[in-house]
Amino acid sequence: MVKIIIVDEDDNEIGLKERGTLDDSDIYRVSSLWIENSNDDILLAQRSFSKKKHPGKWGPAVAGTVDEGESYEDNIIKEAEEEIGLKDVEFVKGRKVRVRGKYNYFRQMFLFTTDMSIDEFVIQENEVEKIRWFSREKLKKEFEKNPDSFIDVVGELLKDSTESQ
Repeated sequence: MVKIIIVDEDDNEIGLKERGTLDDSDIYRVSSLWIENSNDDILLAQRSFSKKKHPGKWGPAVAGTVDEGESYEDNIIKEAEEEIGLKDVEFVKGRKVRVRGKYNYFRQMFLFTTDMSIDEFVIQENEVEKIRWFSREKLKKEFEKNPDSFIDVVGELLKDSTESQ
């Protein structure tokens, strides 16, 4: 069974655990990919309804828990290929934040700009229900109207990406 990396408050590796065996005090690593196009649209993925965490919610185009033997970079490259079919592309490293709450982790964000159409992506159906380009305005309105349809990080990232323009 694949194990995930457990870290301390400074994001130093301190152990490994099998998925599904985490304690509330365990801190793990997650990588996420925020994709935009030249029209300033944002690509989001709706998580599979069979997912344990956040089923059916919209979130970053790609996200994954960092497994044993992987770096954040290794993980996002693997997840991007598996979840939406992105191969041989380079991502820009964004900021890393510590997330506390129901889930306890460090999230390393990566950024990517592409003008690919939805049809050019190949989604992994057991991970992703569908993907969709959202105009920034439409996404803001939908998030304000139905925040429970989105993973919390979407609001944070939307705010961050708007501030950085």
